[in-house]
Amino acid sequence: MQGKVTLEDHFATEATLGDSQPFGAHVWPELRYRLLDFHDQRLRLMDAAGVEIMIASLNAPAIQGIANSQRAAEVARAANDILAEQIASRRDRFAAVAALPMQDPELAARELQRCVRDLGMCGALVNGYSQVEGSNVPIHYDVTQYRSFWRTVCDLDVPFYLHPRPPVPGTLPLYEGHSWLLGPTWSFAGDTSLHALRLIGSGLFDEYPRLQIILGHLGEGLPFFIWRIDNRNNWMKAAHKYAARKRVVDYFRSNFHLTTSGHFSTPALVNAITEIGPERVMFSVDYPFEDFSDAAEWFDNAQISEADRLAIGRTNALKLFKLGGDDRSAL
Repeated sequence: MQGKVTLEDHFATEATLGDSQPFGAHVWPELRYRLLDFHDQRLRLMDAAGVEIMIASLNAPAIQGIANSQRAAEVARAANDILAEQIASRRDRFAAVAALPMQDPELAARELQRCVRDLGMCGALVNGYSQVEGSNVPIHYDVTQYRSFWRTVCDLDVPFYLHPRPPVPGTLPLYEGHSWLLGPTWSFAGDTSLHALRLIGSGLFDEYPRLQIILGHLGEGLPFFIWRIDNRNNWMKAAHKYAARKRVVDYFRSNFHLTTSGHFSTPALVNAITEIGPERVMFSVDYPFEDFSDAAEWFDNAQISEADRLAIGRTNALKLFKLGGDDRSAL
């Protein structure tokens, strides 16, 4: 399929580059180049894979791994400025989502406003929970002090991508002797799905019903578990004790979108389509940690309808990110 849009694909700045080395130390020279490059190999690989538009985002954990909120804000602002500069000359091929200093909800809201209103960005991507100075406890965004931030997201009417990050040191003993489970194998999905469920259970989407959250990797396992989450031990008739007013699946189908980033499995794609609808699934690669050719070859040949392929591969993202409708010319 030509004219695809991809939206979980990363770059790095010199300040955040080292965060990605653990995910590809054995191929670091190539991975390093791919993270820093915009207009050379990145564009060639997009062309070869039939990708017209990349919505680029910062690598992980980057801002969320900086405990000092002022420093996090400085690094985020610099990264967003670099990204805006990179895409300015090729707005036909690139769009951008903002990195945010979520350690401080007010700073995060101000940076999002700047990025959307002044830099022309079309949303935000945040790498999971944040580390905060003076605490060993990771901060999730369901807690009360983040309600004003979520109000800003709604006022700007942009989507928020909840992306994974490596575990904080305090949780690493859970993986002792099994470091192979860290990252995309398991910990990314476990941590991010938990965070998404916390947002749902907190009643956030009752307060802000227009809020739209994106999850990568075909939903971090949630489409497969969504029935059991709502219906566990159903005969006991024990409703969830949470602030939310509705079932988890109701919010999942009205406030969440999923991408195929790094999860190129047709059964998993079909499961996601069945649970959330084809209009809420979008193609993505997870470049440079995954390869364009792998993603495109799988997606272009996946056994789904051509109508769903067009929606998932292109038009859903154009609509969600307000990228000028479908009047862009395909490659």
